[in-house]
Amino acid sequence: MIVVGVGCSLGCTSGELLDLVDASLREAGVGAEPVSALATADRRVAEPGVVSAARHRGWPLATYSAEELAGVAVPTPSAVVAAHVGTPSVAEAAALLGAGAHSLLLEKRRSARATCALARSGTGDAPTLALPGGPSEAR
Repeated sequence: MIVVGVGCSLGCTSGELLDLVDASLREAGVGAEPVSALATADRRVAEPGVVSAARHRGWPLATYSAEELAGVAVPTPSAVVAAHVGTPSVAEAAALLGAGAHSLLLEKRRSARATCALARSGTGDAPTLALPGGPSEAR
């Protein structure tokens, strides 16, 4: 199972986010492999583009605090993201946390307003998550 980690600027559309996700899945060669979750920072749990993207695909939304994300070692940390979000990584760290993995299937890719990274769950078990539109504490 694949966990898609995403980060985005406020106002990023679901279309831009899904275009980036689709391109990332194609690049990684896992288009037919099921996605178990869309993972991101908890501050984006109500962001319309993120919620809409998860709903459109029927993927549960996993969210993590800046502290949880900051505790994950990633290959491409960003000082700019750290200054704005409180963690040097959102997409890569969220993918790793959501998958319970130690390495990425695909490192961070960027569009104008979003980032995406992929990780594969080692067990095939999906994390316990909430569907967008449910309780705001989605984990």
